[in-house]
Amino acid sequence: MKFAPGETSKIVSILIQDDSYLEGPETFSVRLSNAVGGFIGAPPEATVTITDNDLANGPNVNDTSPAFVRAHYLDFLSREPNQAGFDFWVNQITSCGSDQTCIQVKRINVSAAFFLSIEFQQTGYFVERIYKTAFGDAIGVSASGGYHQLKVPLLRFNDFISDTPQIADGWIVGQTGWETLMEEKQRAFTLDFVQRPRFLNSYATTMTPAQFVDRLFTNAGVTPSNTDRNAAIAEFGSATNTSDVSARARALRDVAENSILQQQELSRALVLMQYFGYLRRNPDDPPEFYHSGYEFWLNKLNSFNGDFQKAEIVKAFISSTEYRQRFGP
Repeated sequence: MKFAPGETSKIVSILIQDDSYLEGPETFSVRLSNAVGGFIGAPPEATVTITDNDLANGPNVNDTSPAFVRAHYLDFLSREPNQAGFDFWVNQITSCGSDQTCIQVKRINVSAAFFLSIEFQQTGYFVERIYKTAFGDAIGVSASGGYHQLKVPLLRFNDFISDTPQIADGWIVGQTGWETLMEEKQRAFTLDFVQRPRFLNSYATTMTPAQFVDRLFTNAGVTPSNTDRNAAIAEFGSATNTSDVSARARALRDVAENSILQQQELSRALVLMQYFGYLRRNPDDPPEFYHSGYEFWLNKLNSFNGDFQKAEIVKAFISSTEYRQRFGP
């Protein structure tokens, strides 16, 4: 959290998913610490109470179209729905009437539309590509067909839910000035990203612009055209090192937005976001422990050339017991 000069308070929005469990009041604490360039007044910690709105366990709320759609806004776009968008997506499902086959197809299509939306592509998928470009892949372990290692996306769930709202905050596609606000948020996020200790430890400022850019493209898994490579290097102007923080951020964005990377990484990101969006966890978190499920779904998606409908990946996740138990019995 960042405070502007002279700013003494912040409003923090907590997105709460509805469910149909009788749970009683639930509490969590919010603490401010490690202030840089300022001080924290008293009290530094507050307790937040969530008041239960259920009188008894009831039918799974996710089976209702409004709850299903709202969950997607919170899980994928990190915000409450705007009325026009909410009404549109709910109507896509309710237009089926009582036709259960139609409803199932519409729920799958609506769900997939959130991942494919401009808003998610420019927030969650943007963050995933920034991590990929900056640090390359992580090494996971799969137990499918015998234990073996495989390359997996480096981005973890806690980073995703922390970083994505920084870009998503304050704009909605189609509203006046959204492109400008989106650009400002992406620029600010990337500038912050290249000043984080992990990035600074990985990229010494003594690197030449060519060395810096070449490592980014290597991590991204892209062999750039001369035009793309030279454009990223040119962000540093005539400098012989990479100490210019703003130029570092611009070069990182240049590579992360490379069209080849966006195409290559799409299926991997789609599978990853099934875990982040629907299950709210990493692919190797309990109950799985390994990347076996991730590998299975990536292989299946690739076997259908990225067609999520034929691969039935969205259908499987939104009908899974783990997903449904987030919302009710």
